[in-house]
Amino acid sequence: MDNFNSDPKPGRLILPLVLIGMIATTYTFINRVATQNDLEIIDENISTEETAVETIEEPTTTSTTTTTIPEDVVSYLEEITGEKIQAIELGKKVLETNQRWDDKVTTYQEAQQEFQKFIDDFANFVGVFTEPGPPASQSSLVSTHDELIILVNLIYEDTLELLEGLTAPDTGERRAAALDSFNSNLDLFIERVEQIVASTASS
Repeated sequence: MDNFNSDPKPGRLILPLVLIGMIATTYTFINRVATQNDLEIIDENISTEETAVETIEEPTTTSTTTTTIPEDVVSYLEEITGEKIQAIELGKKVLETNQRWDDKVTTYQEAQQEFQKFIDDFANFVGVFTEPGPPASQSSLVSTHDELIILVNLIYEDTLELLEGLTAPDTGERRAAALDSFNSNLDLFIERVEQIVASTASS
């Protein structure tokens, strides 16, 4: 006689057991993973040896070169600077005298006397300026001094021409031309002296 099975579906009791087993396995796996994640992870520290680079600073030596200008050169520069000032003063007097003549403030005879005095003044100026000049050992200054001598001689010749222009039978054109030349040469002389003094003092 056959055994009677009261449960028509005997597998339905096994299914919950299987599910419970799967859940338990999953829970255990998750806990294990969580536990492993809580473990301290030790990183291997690669110790790098720090090499201290010693910077050797070499002492910076600033060489200050002090150029001492020889006393005879200093005396020469002072001399031509003083003569430059004298030339400026003489030039002002020439302009003032010429202007007074143009304005008819002075007589013809007075103007002649004043222009003649300028000729004498600049003739004396040429003599004073020419000698003694710079030290013979300073070849560059000797050369530039020769240029200055040429200029002072041109200024002196302009004073001669000013008097000739005053006495000329024209209406003042010759005197005006002589005055323009006088002013131009005087300006060149002043500028050249200043250049020589500046370049020598800074060298």
